[in-house]
Amino acid sequence: MTARPQLPDRVPRTNGAPTALDGLLVVDFTRVVAGPACTQTLADFGAEVIKIENPDGGDDTRHYEHADLAGESAAFVSLNRNKRGIALDLAKPEGCRVARELIARADVVVENFSSGVMKKYGLDYASVAPANPRLIYCSISAYGRHGPFASRPGFDPITQAESGFMSLNGFPDGPPVRTGPPAVDLLTGMSACNAILLALVARDRLGRGQHVEVALFDTAVAMTQFYGMAYLMSGVNPTRQGNSPNGSPSVGVYEASDAPFYIACANDRLYRRLVIEVLGRPDLASGEFGDRRSRTANKEKLRAILTGIFVQDLREKWVAKMKSANIPVGYLRTVEEAFNSPELRERHRVSQIPHPAAGSVPNIESPINLGFTPAIDPVAAPLLGEHTKEVLRKTLGYDDARIAALSEAGAFGMVATVGAS
Repeated sequence: MTARPQLPDRVPRTNGAPTALDGLLVVDFTRVVAGPACTQTLADFGAEVIKIENPDGGDDTRHYEHADLAGESAAFVSLNRNKRGIALDLAKPEGCRVARELIARADVVVENFSSGVMKKYGLDYASVAPANPRLIYCSISAYGRHGPFASRPGFDPITQAESGFMSLNGFPDGPPVRTGPPAVDLLTGMSACNAILLALVARDRLGRGQHVEVALFDTAVAMTQFYGMAYLMSGVNPTRQGNSPNGSPSVGVYEASDAPFYIACANDRLYRRLVIEVLGRPDLASGEFGDRRSRTANKEKLRAILTGIFVQDLREKWVAKMKSANIPVGYLRTVEEAFNSPELRERHRVSQIPHPAAGSVPNIESPINLGFTPAIDPVAAPLLGEHTKEVLRKTLGYDDARIAALSEAGAFGMVATVGAS
């Protein structure tokens, strides 16, 4: 059996340091990836995020198969840090009423249900905004909330495929390849977080909230970046280039005698430094290889020469020489190698944090670093319904009798006892 990596406890943040989003109340109806990624960032920086889940199993990612600790999946744990979890059956009028009361007090609502679901329960923006005109209401969907495609279901790989983004990934002689991690979902979550923060700034200036939308398809199209722009400018359909943009022989993966590495000599200055200072081959710095366009025109010939040179020595020696010459170079690592690398450990990117069922779970730090208002000390993703009673007491002021009546009416499904203490 593979051993679980040993992780350090997390170093606490500076005592008394303020948080960027202190006092912000977010009601989170999201599930799977894009929505939870958005709300986790808000929670990391001090917002109070109340995650509402269906009591019948909760967020789909709770049951993903990647790995689990005490029944808590890697996917759910990685996307729901610092949130308080409650279970509500929105099909019950009593559960829906609780949701509306939470929305009435919220600064932000985030939802990524299929089209029409929130409206069915009277929880869509048009229904809730009159009672809370300062509300920022963010909808995340596959193809937007309006127009002929609003009702189409869609997920990360579908939008990768339909946007053209997937056609750019892979090698010219192979099929299109989706990214391993759900890149469109994750970037959509980041974009949704940006949209919310922009709307909050606008609210401070203009005094009112608004409905904001982010769609996976739109994000995927934007991710084609200069490849999409090049098509619009030239009419030429871009193709897959593998690990080297435009097949550039001075950018990409090469094999040393023992292991692979990646170089990125994308301009003439870096390329000359590579062939003269590292390889000792000034003849490769002129003539048919003298500039970027010439190298691209003769890419197969140059790649064969470089391949023959690099395979003659160990990766560590090549990497050391290139680093000494200030050339962008990196090891081609597995996930295991990356998570045990000095860069990751010295930058304190991983730790372990307490968890009520598993004892402890791994924690991957937010990539955002704020000097004056750093991320809060992380709290593990909640158990299903873990904070239901706490939220109802603290946020809505319910007493035990009212909570018991809601439980009897089925508002919390079968997980009503969770979080009772």
